[in-house]
Amino acid sequence: MKKQWIIACLIGIQGVNVQAQQPSKYPYQDTKLTAEQRADDLLQRLTLEEKVALMQNNSPAIPRLGIKPYEWWNEALHGVARAGLATVFPQAIGMAASFNDELLYEVFDAVSDEARAKNRRFNERGQYKRYQGLTMWTPNVNIFRDPRWGRGQETYGEDPYLSGRMGMAVVRGLQGPEDAEYDKLHACAKHFAVHSGPEWNRHSFNAENIAPRDLWETYLPAFKELVQKAGVKEVMCAYNRFEGDPCCGSNRLLTQILRNDWGFKGIVVTDCGAIGDFFQRKKHETH
Repeated sequence: MKKQWIIACLIGIQGVNVQAQQPSKYPYQDTKLTAEQRADDLLQRLTLEEKVALMQNNSPAIPRLGIKPYEWWNEALHGVARAGLATVFPQAIGMAASFNDELLYEVFDAVSDEARAKNRRFNERGQYKRYQGLTMWTPNVNIFRDPRWGRGQETYGEDPYLSGRMGMAVVRGLQGPEDAEYDKLHACAKHFAVHSGPEWNRHSFNAENIAPRDLWETYLPAFKELVQKAGVKEVMCAYNRFEGDPCCGSNRLLTQILRNDWGFKGIVVTDCGAIGDFFQRKKHETH
């Protein structure tokens, strides 16, 4: 089921990457079917090795099935990033100071328009590199709890309510109408969870002894709202540990809370290299 959702999400956002512009040879190439139906058909045709390859950051092409390569990593913190010229909007912390989530929606509706146009141009040129796809690792809804945190400007501040409102506006602007046939982009709620510095030891830091009230009223509300109210399609697990386990291997965070309690059915993506932290020296070394 989890593999089906990953493939379904990829089809839902990047349906043209499965070469549907040609006459349909297989059911998964039929755009009249739902993303779930197409994913179910495609999964039956993929080998185990191909399934594993498609779950990587840089998914390779599978020519025998007409699947083009896809790079999942892209950024849009305050505009389309690292892909040539684009409109640059104020930093996230500055936009949060407006307290205007309707305006933030308009900003990211424009960002997603630019991203779609750029992606179309890249695809026409046969380019499928990093920062050229439609899966944006935005927004950052961590709580800015310490002004010394070097990435605090990426957040919407110290208020869980404001972070949730702003984060939902970003998700809706990036992904487009929930009832559309295809998503404009994928948004990604990051970094899940209890990740707000210190930055220097984020690969080994253990967030422990978190009071239940702080966890549920400060650190988690924005993520919950993005999942349950805005329908965010991706969630990025954080580098740090939570109660002893790396966030990207935390049964409590990823299964009990995110999947079971909140009903999230989308993609969980790790922060860059986070799996390696499980076993590397001077990092988590927990597995």
